[in-house]
Amino acid sequence: MAVVPLEPGSPEYAQALRYAWKVCSVTSLGLVLIGISGSTLNVALPSVVRHFQAGPLAANWVLLAFLLVNTATLVFFGRVADLLGRREVYLVGFVLFTAASLLAGLAPNVGLLIALRAVQGLGAAMILANGTVIITDAFPADRLSLGMGVYLGTFSVAQLAGPTLGGLIAHTLGWQWIFWINVPAGLIALSWGAATLRATTSRDRQPMDLAGNFVIFVALSVALVALTEAGASGLGSPIVPVGGAVVLVLLPVLVLVERRAASPVLNGALFGARMLVFANAASFCNALARSSLILLAGLYFQAARGVDALTAGLGVLPMPVGMALAAPIAGALGRRFGAYVISVAGSLLGCAGLLVLTAGTGAPYPVIAAGLFLAGCGSGTFLTGNTTQVMEALPPGGLGVVNGFRLMIMNVGIVLSVGSTLSLLTSSVSAELRGRVYQGLLPPGAIGQLMGGFRLTYAVLLGVCLLGALFAVLARSSPPAPAASPPAPPPRS
Repeated sequence: MAVVPLEPGSPEYAQALRYAWKVCSVTSLGLVLIGISGSTLNVALPSVVRHFQAGPLAANWVLLAFLLVNTATLVFFGRVADLLGRREVYLVGFVLFTAASLLAGLAPNVGLLIALRAVQGLGAAMILANGTVIITDAFPADRLSLGMGVYLGTFSVAQLAGPTLGGLIAHTLGWQWIFWINVPAGLIALSWGAATLRATTSRDRQPMDLAGNFVIFVALSVALVALTEAGASGLGSPIVPVGGAVVLVLLPVLVLVERRAASPVLNGALFGARMLVFANAASFCNALARSSLILLAGLYFQAARGVDALTAGLGVLPMPVGMALAAPIAGALGRRFGAYVISVAGSLLGCAGLLVLTAGTGAPYPVIAAGLFLAGCGSGTFLTGNTTQVMEALPPGGLGVVNGFRLMIMNVGIVLSVGSTLSLLTSSVSAELRGRVYQGLLPPGAIGQLMGGFRLTYAVLLGVCLLGALFAVLARSSPPAPAASPPAPPPRS
């Protein structure tokens, strides 16, 4: 929780609040940079795939390399920041992300592009693992919900601009500028962060759990390889059952490693509270249900309706518009109704949006736009409520690693969302046509098959979203125990 014990209205409070909003501007720039990078590529992916003539497996990994490395290193960099200082790790993240973006636009083949996307994920993990904690440390407790709403709302603005920007760039300048546009933005964010953020000196000297981080990385990698191979070659590929078996073996190995670690990456003691367990479960389900929607809609408009990248970017705008509108409103309402109510309301809005998309697949555009808008409103509302709810419940000493764990849980949902939904979608068409789905080029006879894949995918995501809403409802904090009554006076004789 925020650690600014100042009285509202005092000069010290006003000074702290001014600094907090400057910090919010710095961290928001980082979130904008990462949000734009992801949402531009989601729409422009067919252009990249066509340029490199990449197969279905490589096309998947252009997206998944970033998500995998980002997810697997979030907790690690939360711990590194606790040891070395949050400001320092945060700024190094900008350096890595910006340099990798510059080189990605120069990549001569898809293999090197995938490797540079992994480096981007490393830099993004340094930024994401620390941004929320920096915000939480800077804001007075009574303004944290508002600051968190603005911070998360900037991500929505990035996703608002990203699809149109990605479509425009891919249509006019070429796929390279999808990455090069990050360079000036990254330099601005780095300069402003260096000038604004106060230096930190950590007193935390607990060791890092390298073994735990390694097992998590291997397990996620194997799971994603199995998922993407299922989408590229079908469930009959031997890699799919072998990968599933390896993941099942690694799960008990991870439990044993974490029990013996001096400072485990998955510290069960920090997440024993009922509210935190269900809040993180809700976050996982919400991420699994919503994260691939812009990618799916972009592929739908290009592959099923035959439009160009720019038109597809405009078509998916209702979702980020909903996020951009809902997040700051939810932050303001959170001060009145509480983070729990905002989190539940966001989950239910997201379910309503997916219900419209499931029932309206192939319907006129206004129906699809309404579903995307509702899903965006639900996402922005839920993220604000859920993030505030978790961060308010945490002790200041564990913020770095706990926030890293919270983000890792959410990002595992994002990774699995992209991998599993693409596999579900492409399973509806023949193996020889799966690569053409990613290119946005399908013969007319295959459109009907693809529409069945969209309906199945949206229905599965709706089921996951409903489960997340149930977890959000169960994530209510336990009421404080009533104060003990004073002992009754002894009876008079």
